[in-house]
Amino acid sequence: MIETAIEKVDVGDAEIHTEITGSGPDLLLVAGLGGRGAFWSNQVKAFAEHFRVITFDHRGCGDSTPDKVVYGAEHMAKDVLALMDAMGIERASLVGHSTGGAIGQHIALNQPERLSKLVLSCSWAGPDTYLTELFRTRREVLISCGPLAYLTMGTYLAMPPRALQEQMSDARKFMEERLAAFPGLEVELSRINAVYTHDLRSEVHRISVPTFCIGAEDDGVTPPGFTEELAHLIPDAGLHLLDAGGHFCPMAATADYNPRVLEFLTAE
Repeated sequence: MIETAIEKVDVGDAEIHTEITGSGPDLLLVAGLGGRGAFWSNQVKAFAEHFRVITFDHRGCGDSTPDKVVYGAEHMAKDVLALMDAMGIERASLVGHSTGGAIGQHIALNQPERLSKLVLSCSWAGPDTYLTELFRTRREVLISCGPLAYLTMGTYLAMPPRALQEQMSDARKFMEERLAAFPGLEVELSRINAVYTHDLRSEVHRISVPTFCIGAEDDGVTPPGFTEELAHLIPDAGLHLLDAGGHFCPMAATADYNPRVLEFLTAE
């Protein structure tokens, strides 16, 4: 049985809740807007057969230091680098989902020597009107209607109906669990702003780290065109679009997602 070690890692102005599973080359799994390492629960065991898998809660999220706002994806990338430094990790592969992929782009551009391989999962190089209006609306829902409505909207957007129906046998308990993990209005607004402001469309062509872009045809948050654009802009990047799975395809299409990502990560 592969065991998991839990640590609180000091990155200077915050303590980051970190979980380490398995042994081997280091692999960082970086969550998206929700910022919680638990997002990767369907990947950790499978990936830990090949890697020392490191998941963590972003600053202000989950069990990391609360009430810590972020100042864009580049700020969050600096947290990842600080985490690596504190853990003595010189180089690692990184799988970044959505905003986690934005974080990975910054690291690949600014400190490429720290990354062995990069997986951009349902991510984007820069916004378009669709993405901007979607997150502007989500921001307004959060401010005007409160966290429960905001989280409900986000859940329905991110999960395919069939997968969501299977999880919602008790709808009240389902949403209460998500509400309990809400990091607070100020923190969440700062994280939404990080989505708004991420735009490396004119920069990602400089990424030299071996990169694989994966998404889903039915993703309603970062539609597949964003994944295709990343693969087109980044030299020699691989590309795969799952037939289904939505924005949360690592959760909803695990049986298709995991082998594709592992094939890239374990290739010589």
